[in-house]
Amino acid sequence: MPQSFDLKNIRLGQGVLSAFAYAVALGVFVLVAWLSSFLIESRSSTSVSSRLLAEGFTWALVDANGLQVILTGTAPNEAARFRAVNLAGSMVDSTRIRDQFDVTPAAASQAPRFSIEMLRNDDGIQLIGLLPEGDNRAELTDAAAALVDPAMFSNMLETADYPAPDTWDAAFTFGLEALKALPRAKISIAADHVAVTAIARSDDEKRSFETVLANLRPEGIALTIDITAPRPVLTPFTLRFVKDASGARFDACSADSERAKAEITAAAATAGATVESGACIVGLGVPSPSWSKAAAIGIAAVAELGDATITFSDADVTLEAGQGVPQDSFDRVVGQLRSALPEVFSLDAKLAEKTASQPTGPAEFTASLAADTGKVDLRGRLTDARGQDATESLAKALFGANKVFVATRLDPDLPDGWPVRVIAGLNALAELTGGSLLVRPDLVEVTGVTGSTLTKAKVSQILSDQLGKGQTFRVSVTYDKALDPLASIPTKAECNDAVQTILAANKIKFPPGSAEIDAETSKIISQIAKALEKCGAVGFEIGGHTDAQGSEGGNLALSQARAEAVLLALQGQQVDVSAMVAKGYGEGVAIADNGTEAGREINRRIEFTFAGANPETGGNSPTEQAALKAAEKATDLPDFSVDKSPSVAPKDKTIAPKARPKTEG
Repeated sequence: MPQSFDLKNIRLGQGVLSAFAYAVALGVFVLVAWLSSFLIESRSSTSVSSRLLAEGFTWALVDANGLQVILTGTAPNEAARFRAVNLAGSMVDSTRIRDQFDVTPAAASQAPRFSIEMLRNDDGIQLIGLLPEGDNRAELTDAAAALVDPAMFSNMLETADYPAPDTWDAAFTFGLEALKALPRAKISIAADHVAVTAIARSDDEKRSFETVLANLRPEGIALTIDITAPRPVLTPFTLRFVKDASGARFDACSADSERAKAEITAAAATAGATVESGACIVGLGVPSPSWSKAAAIGIAAVAELGDATITFSDADVTLEAGQGVPQDSFDRVVGQLRSALPEVFSLDAKLAEKTASQPTGPAEFTASLAADTGKVDLRGRLTDARGQDATESLAKALFGANKVFVATRLDPDLPDGWPVRVIAGLNALAELTGGSLLVRPDLVEVTGVTGSTLTKAKVSQILSDQLGKGQTFRVSVTYDKALDPLASIPTKAECNDAVQTILAANKIKFPPGSAEIDAETSKIISQIAKALEKCGAVGFEIGGHTDAQGSEGGNLALSQARAEAVLLALQGQQVDVSAMVAKGYGEGVAIADNGTEAGREINRRIEFTFAGANPETGGNSPTEQAALKAAEKATDLPDFSVDKSPSVAPKDKTIAPKARPKTEG
C-alpha cells in the first residue's frame, strides 16, 4: 500500500508540473504577442502621423488599434481628405487604414459685387459693369441711347443671376438720374456707395448740379460728389468800360487770373466805378500777358476824359469820347494811351462830332422778346428773300419754331453788312429773358432784362465779335433778381435764421415723461419743415434737454428719445435730414435754475444748433458764396436802361494776334 501511494503521488506531481509549464509557456506567448502588437501599433501610428504632419496635414489625427490605423479629424475639403488617405496608404497596408475623417461643409455660393461705371462726355456714353438679372440693364441702355447718337454709345454691361442687395435699386436710380443730368461726368455705382465726378461750365452751373444731386440723394447710401468748374474760354476776350453822366461802370470785363482781375477792378474803382464781385470774369483765351496792364491804362484814360467808352476785343482797342470832351484833351489822352499800350494792342480813337444826336434813318430792323411768353416779333427791313429766310430760320432756332412772328419787308438798297448786323443782334437778344433789338446803319442796340449777372458781358462779347471792327453798338441790360433761379435758393445761414426765429416764438414741448409729439408740437415742426423746404441738407444738431427731476440716466434717455422724435417728424414731412443728428443731453446743460418750476420749464427744451457753419460764409462753400453775393448785390446796380452812349470797335489793326478757334464763352 505505501508503494502504491507514492507512485500515485509522483504521477500527480508530474501532472501539476506539466500544467504549470503549459501555463508559463502560454503566458510567455501572450506577452510576446502583446509586445509585438504594441510595437507594430506604435511604429505605424508614429510613421503615418509624422508623414502627414510633414506634408502639411496638421488637421489629421492618427491612432492605432492593433493592426488598424484609424484616421480622424476634419478635412477642409474632399480633395484634402482624399490626399491624406492616399498618403497614409503609402506608409502602411491600405487594408489596415480606417478612414474616419470629417469634411468641412462647402460654403454657400456668394453673389458677386455688382457695380457700374458710367462715363459721359462730348464723345458719347460708355457703360461697363455687372448688374443683377432684371430690368436694370434695359432701363440703363435705353436711357443712355436716348441721350446720344447710337454711334456714340458703348455698351459693355454684363448680368449675373444673383439677387440684388437691398440698397442696389436706390443707388442705381440715383446714378441713372445723375447720368441724365450731368453732360460731362463719371458715375460709379455700387450697392453701398455712389461716386460722381463731373465738370460744369461755370460756377452757376456747378451750383445747379449740386442742388439737383442733393435733391436726388438716396438715404442709407454713401455718396461722394466732386464737381469742378474750369475757367471758361472767352472768345473774344472782351472788356468794355463806360463813364458818362450815369456814372462809371463795366459793360463787360474779362481777366486771365485773379491777380489780373484785382488789378482791373482796382483801376475801375479809382475811376469811380462801384465794382461788384462778379463783374469781371476770369477765363482763358487772353491775347496777351499784358492784358490787365492795358485794361488799367485804358480805364484810366476814360476816367481822365470823363465822358468816354473804351472797348477791348482781343487786341483791338476802341476809344470813343463824347461830344462834351474838348479836342485838345482828347488829343492829349489819345497820344498818351497810344504810347502806353503794350505793343500787341492796336488803338482806334474817335471824338463824337459836335452835332445833335445822329438822325434816325428810315432803314431799321427790330425784334422784341416777351419775357413772360418767350415769343419774338421780327419787324422792319431785310435785304432779300434769301436773307429773310435765313433770319427767320435763325430766330426759330434761337427762340423756338412756334414762338416767332415775322412781319418784315424787303429793301435791296440797305447798306452793306446789314444781314451780319441783324444776325449778331438776334444772337445777342437770345441771351436775355426779355428785351428788344434795334438795328440801324449807324447802330446796333440791345436792351432788356436778365436773370444772370453774366449776361451783360456775354451780350457785349457777341456784338464785339460778330459785328467786327468799326461798328457801333449799345448794350442796356439790367439784372432782375426775380428772374434768377439761383437767387431764390436760401443760404444755409438764412435757413438757420428761419428755424431759430420759429423756435424763439414757439417752444417744442412734450407731455411729462413722454417722447410723443402732440398736435401743438406737430404744428411747430410743420413750420420748421416749411422753412427748410428749399434748403436741401443743412447741418443741424437737434438737442434734447430735460430738467433735473428724476434719475440722471432716465433723463438722458428721455432727452435722446425726444430729439429723435423731432428728427423723425421732420423726415416724415419730406425734410432732407441727411445732415442732421439727434442728441440727448439730459439734465446736463441747464440754462435756468432747476430749483424753481419756472426754471425747470425753461430747461425742458429742444434746440437746433447750426453745426459746422462758418460765420462768414453761412455754411456755404466759397463758390456758393461768390454766386450768392453776386446775385444779391446785383440788385443795387445802377439802371442803365437809359444809357444812350454809343460804343464802337476799332477800324484798323496795326498788330493782330494769331487767330484762335471759335469757342463758346
